[in-house]
Amino acid sequence: MERDPDVEQRIAFFGGSFDPPHFGHLAIARAARDALCLNKVLFVPVGFQPLKPAGSTAPFADRVEMTRLAIAGEPAFELSLADAPDRQGRPNYTLDSLRKLRQEVGPGAALFCLMGADSFASLQRWHGAAEMPFAATLIVASRPGLHLNDLPGMLGNGLSLEVAQPPAACPGHGVDIRSFFVRDPSGRTAPLYLLPGLDVEISASAIRAQSGSAEFVSPAVREYIRTTGLYR
Repeated sequence: MERDPDVEQRIAFFGGSFDPPHFGHLAIARAARDALCLNKVLFVPVGFQPLKPAGSTAPFADRVEMTRLAIAGEPAFELSLADAPDRQGRPNYTLDSLRKLRQEVGPGAALFCLMGADSFASLQRWHGAAEMPFAATLIVASRPGLHLNDLPGMLGNGLSLEVAQPPAACPGHGVDIRSFFVRDPSGRTAPLYLLPGLDVEISASAIRAQSGSAEFVSPAVREYIRTTGLYR
């Protein structure tokens, strides 16, 4: 996919617990960046996820610092505090964050929302789920054990899915990508992209159980986990 000269920037919002950020997160972000010519991938640690009432294992400040360390030196990757905890203790809704980001970047930017298949499978339960594909173009990355054969069923909320012509790949990159259109009952359409070849078998809970396994996190993140005593 060549850059559209009429689009100022191509920005992806990549939210998650990042508890801790691991090589699977980086693989997803790199593939999306390369496949869709993204200028910027924003890593957005979430303060309070409504679908995870028990919260994250590590405090928000530690997850922010680990994310900062994990993406250091990665071209086009940036840390964002858009989903920092609300002072009133209210949950963070991705739809609200995307709408706020849209106001910040302006109408000339192409805005994407990057997520793993596990998050996409729960999309029907998200706040404002039916509006998500229209707030930002969804990029869904496959995860081991989660098959995306029933994409329309996962969307729900009266949304349908149509196969679209695959976009031309970014020059110099051969990331596998599949293209669709999401349609709602009113007839609105929005693109949706699937990255089907990213079966990076990494479990954040397994990393936490091993107190920051060296196999799955960067040396800087591993050292941070060791020195702070997280996950012990």
